[in-house]
Amino acid sequence: MKAFLILLIFLFSISSFSQAEIEKQQITTYFFIRHAEKDTSDPKKRDPKLTEEGKSRAKKWAKILAETNIDLVFSSDYSRTQNTAKPIAEIKNLEIQSYDPRDLNNQGFQKKTKGKTSVIVGHSKTTPFFVNKIIGEEKYAVIDETIYGKLFIVTIKNGTIVDHVLTID
Repeated sequence: MKAFLILLIFLFSISSFSQAEIEKQQITTYFFIRHAEKDTSDPKKRDPKLTEEGKSRAKKWAKILAETNIDLVFSSDYSRTQNTAKPIAEIKNLEIQSYDPRDLNNQGFQKKTKGKTSVIVGHSKTTPFFVNKIIGEEKYAVIDETIYGKLFIVTIKNGTIVDHVLTID
């Protein structure tokens, strides 16, 4: 009985070690984009639609990310973010998951995205704010209202965070 207990403890410690090693090797990647061009003809409209140029950009984002393994697609509840995310989600056969831009990078989000590759479509203010929350520093400022082609990439591996920003037109 004592030998069986020792063997059981040994096997449990090996499986725990293996799981810990697997978790250490997990890579979490985030692609952050701002919604595509919106209709600005009525500045009082709270949730404007995408323009034709915006619809084209949304399709372009899907083409850019087509060869990337994407596990999750997130968007705020606004139609411009949803419609920017839609071509990406469709090409990857994924559902768009909503997030609350006022509750960024909470524990539920971290747990859901750990070890996965996610695309997050946001806004000129929330996108850099979200990136800053994940990287743990105030590095990126609000995106100018006329700029729609920024891509922020954040990768977390073994606790090391690497971030990049690209402008794609």
